[in-house]
Parts: sequence; C-alpha cells; structure tokens
Amino acid sequence: MFIEPARSIPRLKLNQMNLGRTKFETELQVRPDDIDVNQHVHGSRYFDYVLAARYDQMARCYKMPMEEFLKLGYAWFVRTAHIDYKRPLLLGDTGMVRTWVDDIGRDTVRVQFEISKKTTGKICCNGYFDYTMVTLANGRATAIPGWIVEKYAI
Repeated sequence: MFIEPARSIPRLKLNQMNLGRTKFETELQVRPDDIDVNQHVHGSRYFDYVLAARYDQMARCYKMPMEEFLKLGYAWFVRTAHIDYKRPLLLGDTGMVRTWVDDIGRDTVRVQFEISKKTTGKICCNGYFDYTMVTLANGRATAIPGWIVEKYAI
C-alpha cells in the first residue's frame, strides 16, 4: 500500500503583506559569567543575547516596547528556538546581534538572527525563533492584530 508523504501546510500571511525584513543591530559585551568551562560563551547565552537584542529593538526600532504589549494584555512565548554555531565568542569580545522579522502568521512571528564578532564581522552563529502571541489572561494563542503586523512588517 502506498502512503503519500505529508505535505507542509503553507503559513498564512496576514493580508498577504510584504515584509520589509529590515535588519536591526544591537551590540552586546561578553561578560565573565557568559563563559563556560571551554573558555568561550556557553551555547545557552546566545539565546539570551537574541532575547536581549529583541527587547532593545522592540522599543528602539519598532517603537513598540514589550511593556506596551503587556499593557494591552499580550505577551510573546518562544515556541521554537534554533541555532547553528559557527565559531565562538570569547571573554572580552563584543557581539553584534542582528535580527529581522522573516515571517508573520496568524498568531506567530519568525525572527531570524545572526550574531557576529564586532572586530572581525564574522558570524558566530545564526538561527531563528518562532514566537507565538498569547493573551495574558488565559495564556492561549491569539491572532496578531493588523496594526501590530504593520509595525513589525518594516
């Protein structure tokens, strides 16, 4: 018996809006507590760097800080986090965290990122986060309002 392979379901684009995919940067200094036993930044810290950069960029670049989402009763939960490591950051290095909104679905946003070493410009890692918008009152996924999509589609 032949079973047809599963097909991926295309992601719904709200209003079929074209995303600008503008890349924003945040500079972060490697701290002593970021270093692991192998004398480089621990893998989990790269996730922290991306989250810190997004927090900065939401306010500075998109003009809608996380606090505004919270006041409206919304939050973002990380659904998926993926990272590909290329080369290490070391103590004393400065990392440049570059992020951009790559896709917006009904209740999800994919944010791509790359972290590079400031002095060389070489990429240390790259990947993506899938965030789901939730309503704080019940913790359930909720559709992203169109006016928020417009702010983040730059």
